[in-house]
Amino acid sequence: MKSIVSIIKIFIPFALGIGILWWMYRGSDWGQIGRSLLHLHWGWMLLSLAFGIVPLTFRALRWQLALRPLGEHPTRRICSDAIFISYAASLAIPRVGEVTRCGTLKKYAGISFSKSLGTVVAERVVDSVLMMIIAVAAFATQLPQFLRFLHTTGTSPHAILSRFTSTGYLVTALCLLLAVGFSGLLLWRVKAFQKGREKVQGFFDGIASLRRLEHPLLYLLYSIGIWAGYYLHFYLAFFCYDFTAGIDPAAALLIFSASTFAVLVPTPNGAGPWHFAVKTMLVLYGVAEAPAILFALVVHTLQTALVIVMGLVGWLDLNFAKHQPSNNHLL
Repeated sequence: MKSIVSIIKIFIPFALGIGILWWMYRGSDWGQIGRSLLHLHWGWMLLSLAFGIVPLTFRALRWQLALRPLGEHPTRRICSDAIFISYAASLAIPRVGEVTRCGTLKKYAGISFSKSLGTVVAERVVDSVLMMIIAVAAFATQLPQFLRFLHTTGTSPHAILSRFTSTGYLVTALCLLLAVGFSGLLLWRVKAFQKGREKVQGFFDGIASLRRLEHPLLYLLYSIGIWAGYYLHFYLAFFCYDFTAGIDPAAALLIFSASTFAVLVPTPNGAGPWHFAVKTMLVLYGVAEAPAILFALVVHTLQTALVIVMGLVGWLDLNFAKHQPSNNHLL
């Protein structure tokens, strides 16, 4: 029975992502999509991908900082590799990254799984707060401009909503339902996890480690750096195509916020919901639908490729480091 449930939990996210992608890209000219890569400004894309590594690096530094009050001192190298691998693992099984991170740290640094999981949960809370602040700020700064855009173009909110087909509404509702369902499942797992007293103590020690941080300001700066890196990773991609290069930073922040919430839907790297959210927001800002879905597909594909490459780098580096433990003190 457990194996069937596990298969279903893996199958549904993949099926949802593939279903949304099929619905969005059915009838697309794949030859034209391929040719569009010739017109992509690769210098901007490479810069965007470089900034994609920045938040992962800041995550490693922040995690290292959170583990110190627990008496654990993993190297930056091991923390970085664990995070690289965790993001790649989530492509195969959505949301397995947190478990992979902590398991990798236990295997290569001997750190209690429950302790490291507690620090991961704590940083998720911090990230959620920052994500909400970014979303509110983006909406507040863009609302006047968005209303001016509607007035100038003569477009009413009703006209915007009418562009959604019944399938579009269904996809939106399904994504929201799955995001809420996943949050409920996560809470249930935490409660189930509390059955083991020793594990629970380590878990809550990890969460409470934020209160005993040696450098709380540095932890906050790392957290801000993570989201700044994510934003630049996304925003710089707009310059890869002429039809999105004119989108200003504030508008890009609102689109970024929408894409971030879309990733909460448990599909591999947000595939499907991410494309739908980005395409919808680009269309609202005046980008034609065909270029908008092209942008979403190309950018997400290349960003996913980066995650795979970094995961492979982390795995190779950890296996190399395992045979040379004496070098860890240098890192």
